[in-house]
Formats: sequence, structure tokens, C-alpha cells
Amino acid sequence: MSNSERFDLVVHGGHAVTPAGTDELDVGIRDGRVVALGALSQADATARIDAKGLHVLPGVIDTQVHFREPGLEHKEDLGTGTASAALGGVTAIFEMPNTKPSTLSPADLADKVRRGREKAWVDFAFFAGAAAENLDALPEMERQEGCSGIKIFMGSSTGSLLVDDPEVLAEVLRRANRRIAVHCEDEARLRERKAIVEKEGASVDLHPVWRDDQTAYLATEQLLNTARATGKRVHVLHVTTEEEMDLLAKNRDIATVEVTPQHLTLAAPECYEAIGSYAQMNPPIREARHREGLWRALQNGVVDVIGSDHAPHTKDEKARPYPNSPAGMPGVQTLLPLMLDHVNQGRLSLTRLVDLVCHGPARIYGIANKGRLTLGADADLSLVDMKAKRTITHEQMASRCGWTPFDGREVQGWPMATIVRGHIVMRDDELQKDPLGEPVRFVETLATN
Repeated sequence: MSNSERFDLVVHGGHAVTPAGTDELDVGIRDGRVVALGALSQADATARIDAKGLHVLPGVIDTQVHFREPGLEHKEDLGTGTASAALGGVTAIFEMPNTKPSTLSPADLADKVRRGREKAWVDFAFFAGAAAENLDALPEMERQEGCSGIKIFMGSSTGSLLVDDPEVLAEVLRRANRRIAVHCEDEARLRERKAIVEKEGASVDLHPVWRDDQTAYLATEQLLNTARATGKRVHVLHVTTEEEMDLLAKNRDIATVEVTPQHLTLAAPECYEAIGSYAQMNPPIREARHREGLWRALQNGVVDVIGSDHAPHTKDEKARPYPNSPAGMPGVQTLLPLMLDHVNQGRLSLTRLVDLVCHGPARIYGIANKGRLTLGADADLSLVDMKAKRTITHEQMASRCGWTPFDGREVQGWPMATIVRGHIVMRDDELQKDPLGEPVRFVETLATN
């Protein structure tokens, strides 16, 4: 690459993580794309970032967040949620359909895309929610701008988003053309076991007893059987049990797998004893044997993606007596720091982490031009300091809920800058300029439009 060529931005002196490995490479950016990788110290550039001592990752993609807009903005909105993402080194997010109204129609989806363009700090896409009432609309929604795929809730959702009828589940899979992401909990077993937490004085440490490992396993087993019968591939979200991972390992031809940093980091009963309902999420944080089972699956290649399942609630809502306290916790801002700390602890390599939060999301969902640090790709970069030691605190969180389950936890590894399509949106823990998010583009929808 000629040093006489002009760039909009050069990121120089860092260790770039590319599909070929990690090397000291400068990154030249022009018109929102990566156009050069090499020695660019003398190149002409409008702006430069000194990345000496940093690792330059492809932009992190969080494919499971709940940003609550429209209808639940007292918990979060697309502005505060994507600000959290940018501060956490995340360059693109996929948002879930359980808002008010739920994302069940082409108009609902188009409204979210409009809101994202107005407020989002990072790029975005939205899931179309599957329900018995909107089967005919799903193919049209899949083709819309900003649609990441279809989301099925087999348990623990609101209104018509709950798909607990096996015939409806099969029909959704038959009609879908894009990736289908599924929350697997068996609704019938949840209802049968609800008496466990309805007794007087029930405490939150019963959450994984009520929503036990069989609740998750039965739903995952049913989903896999239906996927095989219909000839469709599925993506199983936030897997929590050792037994599910064993089952999924035998079904790699039809299923891809997500885990969350929460389930890889926390364990019952200690987390409930320490932070009470702030540790409450669905599926639950379980005992350490399941956490270790998730790590084994990750290390053996069964896990494809890490997503945060960012699902904020206010402190007042979380303070309600269990089981009236809502399930869910924020996580988009802490996904990368937590996982970088796990890298530093030797639980996985940085290359494997990049596969889980960059390459994997792009591969599974067919994202166009994102997820890899290669020539021609969108210039989405997450610059991280692997040596930085920080303590996570409530006060750092940009989420409207204002708290994190990891308050007081020291980690090693921290995002120092977030670049979206060549624009610096976060640097040294500060947001830059104005929101500039755009809809994520997908290979399958580009081919059909």
C-alpha cells in the first residue's frame, strides 16, 4: 500500500486480530471501509489513533439485547442501550421483539428501524417476533431492512409472543427463511412447578429450582426434534445446562449455540446470596457444575456465539418480593470486559473470543461486511487494552436502569475505543459526537431485494 494514498482514519501501532492471526498491522480506513492493512506510519490521514499497546479487534456484535423501546422506556431506550453498547466496545446490536407493542408486524419493525436511526450510537437490527397470529407476516418481515431474523419464545414471554404449541412451533420453522433464534424453556413444566415459588416467604434462590434444568432440556430437545423434522436450522439462545450442551453437541448439523457472560461467570447459590434478585434472569444462573459444563462446551467448539441478553429493569422493580421481581439484568456494557478477563485468566484465547463475538455472529446470521477485520469490510473496530485493570461499578453504566450485577468486580481487559464504520463513537470511556447508527445489512436480504 502506497503511503501517498490518503485515508480518513489510520489506526496505527496496534496488534490487529485478523482471520490470519494477530499481527502488528496499521488499519487504513476510507469511506467507512477498511481499505489497507499494513505499515501506514507515513500515510496521509485526516485523523489518526495511536493504538500502541492495544489489540485491534473486529467490531464486537451483541446479537441478543432487550432495549425496551417502544413502550418500556422507563427501563431503557435505544439511545441509552446503544450508548451502553458503545462504551462497552460493541459496534452492533440485535434487539429482541418483546417490547410494547411486540414486534409482530412489518409496521412494528419499520417503526423500530426509524427509532434506531434517530437514537442509536451503534449499528442495529431487530428480530421479528413469532406468534400464532403473525405467521403470514413473517416472510415479509424477514425481507425488511434491519431484520436480523425470527425470535421464538418457547417459555417466559408476554402476550402472543409465547409459542408453546408444538404445531405453531413447527409452522414458524417451516415458514422461516432466515436464522431462527429460540428461548428454550418448557412452558408446561414451568406452570406445573410454579407452586414451588408461590409459597409464603419464597426466596430468589429458588429461581433455578422452579425453572430447573429439565425445564430447559425438554424445550431444547423438542426444538431440535422439530428442526430436524422441518429441515430447518435453529440458534439456541442462552444455554444454561451441561445436559443441553451434550445434546447440542450431537446436533451440530441443525443447531448453533449461544451462551452469556453471566452464565459463564456467576453460579448458584452464591450469586443469589450476594445480590439477591439482581441475579435473577431466565433461564436462571445455575450451580457451578452447569457453569463448568458451559465452559467445556465452549472449549470443545460447541458454542458459536456469546451474547449479553441485556435485559434491564429498574431498581424499584428488582426490589419487589420474589417471585414478583422481574427476571433480567443489564449486560451489553460488561460483555467485553468480562470476557477479556476470562481470556486473561486463561479460560479461552483472544482468537477464540473474537470468533465468538465477531466471526460467529456474522457467520450465523449472514451479516454483510461485518465481523471480520479484512479489506473491504465495514470499518467497525473494538480497541482493547488487555493489561488494563478496572473495577466495574454501577456508576459507569449508561443503561437507564443504573446498575450492574458485577458492581465491585475487578477485571483485566478493557475497551478503550469503539469505531463504527470509520467513526469514533467512544474513546477513553467517553462517547464522541452524536449517534450515527444504521441498520445492519444481511447477505440473504441483499440477494432477494
